[in-house]
Amino acid sequence: MHTVKKIINGKELSIETGRFAKLSAGSVMVTYGETMVLVTANASAEPKPDIDFLPLTCEYREKLASSGKIPGGFFRREGRPTTTEILTSRLIDRPLRPLFPKEWRNDTQVIATVYSYDMQNEPDVLAVIGASAALMISDIPFKGPIAEVRVGRVNGEFIINPTHSEIQESDLEIMVAGSDSSIVMVEGSSKEISEDEFVAAMEFAHNWIREINALQRELMSMLDIKKREVASSETPQDLIAAVEAAITERIRTQIRVESSKEQR
Repeated sequence: MHTVKKIINGKELSIETGRFAKLSAGSVMVTYGETMVLVTANASAEPKPDIDFLPLTCEYREKLASSGKIPGGFFRREGRPTTTEILTSRLIDRPLRPLFPKEWRNDTQVIATVYSYDMQNEPDVLAVIGASAALMISDIPFKGPIAEVRVGRVNGEFIINPTHSEIQESDLEIMVAGSDSSIVMVEGSSKEISEDEFVAAMEFAHNWIREINALQRELMSMLDIKKREVASSETPQDLIAAVEAAITERIRTQIRVESSKEQR
């Protein structure tokens, strides 16, 4: 069992592996305050044939038991994903997807499950951090790490990962995901602010993103990780040349042909 920790906004962020979901290619339990999110990452052994896209599935689920509730109704079980869960799944997918190798065609699943919610520290940012960490320590090729943070502002001061109470008082709430070198996703809302204030919020977020990425690298250094080889699916150059020779001039000619609106 391996754990890395860091104090963020007066609370301890910890990333732990080796205790839960041991059969997954990569699994971490991310804890912040008393909110806990388990994230697992797995991929099929063989690539899917005849597809030209990354078959990545990201799922985020909030179990009612995480907040001390029992599902009501006739079935007494969890229902379909809520709108919040669907949108959070997209928040996970969006920054992860561009960081897989271009040739990766294996079915890949990243599943985030909220195990505990303390009603103050939001679990969505933990799910993204956990997704990156789980992929980093797995054998799945991934050009990470990345991290995501929430930025608020109360009384003119930026706050990293504000609590639910602080969000109510904040005039700014943005989610920022990024690597050490760049920001890959921004989403949120605010009252009217200047461009300089927005840039300052982004820089504030990016500094903390780098800190959390360093934490993931520290965890990775504790493990002996061997990444899979990615089968190359580059298009043969002779095929590209043959297609260009066959259609390039025809396309150029067609572009210059005058046609009526109905023909177009």
